Amino acid sequence: MATIRDVAKQAGVSVATVSRMINGTGYVHEDTRRNIETAIKELQYTPNEVARSLYKKKSKLTGLLLPDITNPFFPELARGVEDEMQENDYRIIFGNSDEDRDKEQEYIQTFVQNNVVGVIASTNYPDTDTYRKLEIPVVFLDRTVDDSPSVYSDGREGGRIAARELVARGSRRVTVMQGPKHIRPAQDRYKGAVDMLKEQGISYNVIQTSSFSFMEAGTWAEQLFSQYPDTDGVIASNDIVAAAVLHEALRLGKRVPEDVQIIGYDDVPLSRILNPSLTTVRQPAYDMGRAAARLLIAFMENKPIDQTTIQMPVTFTERDTTRKAEE
Repeated sequence: MATIRDVAKQAGVSVATVSRMINGTGYVHEDTRRNIETAIKELQYTPNEVARSLYKKKSKLTGLLLPDITNPFFPELARGVEDEMQENDYRIIFGNSDEDRDKEQEYIQTFVQNNVVGVIASTNYPDTDTYRKLEIPVVFLDRTVDDSPSVYSDGREGGRIAARELVARGSRRVTVMQGPKHIRPAQDRYKGAVDMLKEQGISYNVIQTSSFSFMEAGTWAEQLFSQYPDTDGVIASNDIVAAAVLHEALRLGKRVPEDVQIIGYDDVPLSRILNPSLTTVRQPAYDMGRAAARLLIAFMENKPIDQTTIQMPVTFTERDTTRKAEE
């Protein structure tokens, strides 16, 4: 990999001259500028973003922390963040915490050590000193706490939609898969679903889950049909868990949606290619990512901000794991 010294040597100038041109900190003769640009192109040199930011005292690096990159929902969030950041000439350092508090702390330290000027965190632990003590802007994504800057979807309405649509399609023995208790959006979905079922006078059972991960979803699906074999409608905590429930239902010889209906949450790409395809509640993940990036950029650039907490709407996506609604 070429260094700034290699560029300087090929262009026949000093390292200081190359730095002045790259960082825009002083005059460089036009002929010299062309020679440096040619050397950069031929050597495929990329300026070290950290070193350049330290030199200029103005970093263009931001940190993005996600809890589980194996969950297809989070790459969609990340892509929205990345596209918005790149369009505004910012770069991202990425961290995947695996829902591990210690690993998350290590990534935050790495962000700080690399001179980031802002952080977007989709963390399971937003209400901690880790974020309160940071001296740079932080925006929570798909998470919210108190009045902290955040972008998230309307989870309570999403839960209500799932329950209402399941009942409208004839389910009367419903099992709700409650997401992790320490994640507020998961509890919002759960509360929304339970409130709607109570309003409709529908009895329901609950399966408590502790994460949104692939690794444990199959176990919870087995537990569901073992404990509540006559369940005829399932509201899953996310699409990954819903896919596991679908797999287990088919393994047990249940017909979907005739014997049991299933509604997921998120609308990840996987939900469209399952057989039968998954009915779900859609979160606008990509748009949420872009909105979080715009909000962080406004903080970093001291721009006027009208709204620091942004709640985005969810929508019902009907596919093949539910029946047609009853009149």
